[in-house]
Amino acid sequence: MTRQIFLTLVCGLISGTVHGQSENERAAKFTENAMKLREEVLFKIQPSPWRNRPNASLDGKYPWHLAIVTTIFWVGEMPAGNNPVPNHVSAWDLNWARNYGGTDNPESRRGFIPASFVPRQNPFYVALPYNDVSGGRTKPEASQLIPWFKTSFVRFGQTVLKDRWVAIRKGDRTCYAQWEDVGPFRTDHAEYVFGSERPRPNLNRGAGLDVAPAVRDYLGLSNTDVTDWKFVEFTEVPPGPWGLYGDNNTFVLERHKREEQLARRQ
Repeated sequence: MTRQIFLTLVCGLISGTVHGQSENERAAKFTENAMKLREEVLFKIQPSPWRNRPNASLDGKYPWHLAIVTTIFWVGEMPAGNNPVPNHVSAWDLNWARNYGGTDNPESRRGFIPASFVPRQNPFYVALPYNDVSGGRTKPEASQLIPWFKTSFVRFGQTVLKDRWVAIRKGDRTCYAQWEDVGPFRTDHAEYVFGSERPRPNLNRGAGLDVAPAVRDYLGLSNTDVTDWKFVEFTEVPPGPWGLYGDNNTFVLERHKREEQLARRQ
């Protein structure tokens, strides 16, 4: 639907308003109908030219991205080497390190969590090079590109990517993590993240995936390695260490919900 058609329909709403209504009633009705039209435009998903990936290995709803150079990053990381940006904030959380509980020190671990504290968010996290929000606004193309946009959309300016589950595979081991930041290097490579393109050249050997220390340790990765990854629905994620910690963790949220339901019945 073009902008001109949208404006024509909105004007029709104004001219078609019942004259017997009060000014407030007419304004409320106009706003309601205009929002319905806006949602229809937003959620009219068109096929993406890169949605089909003939060389991808299909296993479930989403394709695997194969042989992706993978690097390690962490909450609270300071700028160093090829990383020019501190990770005290994320693309979607201005207080990421504080909300996480501190720096996720990759060299001081207790199992899959930092040795000095229990994280308040899932220690299994990743970054991918696309952000659906820019300048506090949802990008115009996001509704066309993100497969789960319609079912996850809440309001304009709120990401539908944060906390999404991803599977990462190395050899015969598969780890699961949640999408919590944007990178490496890019914030706009939708053709790779949701399509069939390869990651573009960058300072880290063309890396297309950043993973947390917990993912590194579970898969036995080196600081620069090669993995496969894909999106997964939460219902596809098996129990594992990725389900133990974090207020943003779907496993933890589901447990809290069951505990509250049980408490109400007693």
